[in-house]
Amino acid sequence: MPELGLRQRIYQMGLAFCALFMSQAVPAQPHPAARPAPQLVLAYGDSLMAGYQLAPGQGFAPQLEQALKARGRNVKVVGAGVSGDTSTQGRARLNWVLAGLKQAPDLVVLELGANDMLRGQPPATAKANLDAMVKAFKAKGSRVLVAGMRANPTLGKTYVSAFEALYPAVAKANQVALYPFFLDGVAAQPGLLLADGMHPNPKGVQVIVKRILPAVEQALDAKTE
Repeated sequence: MPELGLRQRIYQMGLAFCALFMSQAVPAQPHPAARPAPQLVLAYGDSLMAGYQLAPGQGFAPQLEQALKARGRNVKVVGAGVSGDTSTQGRARLNWVLAGLKQAPDLVVLELGANDMLRGQPPATAKANLDAMVKAFKAKGSRVLVAGMRANPTLGKTYVSAFEALYPAVAKANQVALYPFFLDGVAAQPGLLLADGMHPNPKGVQVIVKRILPAVEQALDAKTE
């Protein structure tokens, strides 16, 4: 019986030695590297950002996200457009929209003012609102790309001149990027517009995205102040 006990102890010591050897010989497996969070782009505006009368996936935000991903970018584009919004209404909901996001946007594409113009509201009002919104987004550490609009020529030369000048003025004053005309290549093109002649159809949105894409990428790569 004592001999059996000795053998059992030797066997247990051997197992302990093997376990110790294996723990030192096999390196610990490294944890897989966490994938970086995607850059967040906020498409902030009116019906042109909301995808007015378009099916899911056909609006500006989803098409822009698809285009950016096709360029190899890890990005998420969130649409925050409300049909009919003036610059005053857009400014009023800004803090509410930002509070609902999980992170501050890396870039905001700001497109508002068209409804101000269609209602004949003073260009100075839109200018003040856009200026305040740009400042609010920048305070969150976001880059901003101001998307300009054109005025209906029937409103008169004085109004048209003041309205179209407000976008570059706001961009310059706040040192942010400017895309001169959001509907570039689409306005007055029946094949790219809905029946109302104002809002882009899916093909029209595709043209908008293709044209604005270089400006969006440049803004995403720009350094924040």
